[in-house]
Amino acid sequence: MNYRDYKNFAPNTTWHAFNRGNGKADIFFDDEDYKFFLFRLKENLFPVGPLKIPIRALDGNLQGGASVVAESHTPYNRKLLPAESFTLLSYCLMPNHFHLEIRQNADIPISKLIAKVCTSYGKYFNKKYEKVGGLFQDAFKAVHIESDSQLLWLSAYIHNNPKVAGLIENLKDYQWSSYPDYAGLRQGTLCDKNFILKQFANVDAYKKFVDDAFEKIKERKDLEHLFLD
Repeated sequence: MNYRDYKNFAPNTTWHAFNRGNGKADIFFDDEDYKFFLFRLKENLFPVGPLKIPIRALDGNLQGGASVVAESHTPYNRKLLPAESFTLLSYCLMPNHFHLEIRQNADIPISKLIAKVCTSYGKYFNKKYEKVGGLFQDAFKAVHIESDSQLLWLSAYIHNNPKVAGLIENLKDYQWSSYPDYAGLRQGTLCDKNFILKQFANVDAYKKFVDDAFEKIKERKDLEHLFLD
């Protein structure tokens, strides 16, 4: 499998980055947890300079109006990554793992982004739940996306995750993925949908593609080209 190799991270490449909880344990327990992870992801995708974050810093634009609480009682400066270093194409947060389909635009490697988000989230999680030790299972994995076919199938795989796991019956009902944005049900700002949607006649055509992919994804048929674990 063509898993993570730091020297392979290069500008203008697209990756499937994923990881799960240590021992397959849950890493998200409530809405605040999901929101916090997305908040950390968003502030590094769209930095506005050094931030002074009070304890109840709210992001009113996160996922169509959802807000999230920062964890520090004292305002502090946090160093963020340079703007436009990465483009998020799709994502899904599951109770015990996450998937990101992400494009590296500059020299800063994908590993830098994942490390910043996961380290910060791990500190938040351990403090909130009075845990110690590593939250995630080893280092994250990353698979290089080498074709348009992989790009589209990966987005379908990511968006179908909660349905395959039996968490929901209709993808529109799962708020912790980018599918509601792609389906036009929410005006989320995390993802650039154009990379994928421009390859379909319209939004309905993409939704049909994702729906039609469900059975193959569920049974893991003909997915070797995605190099998924």
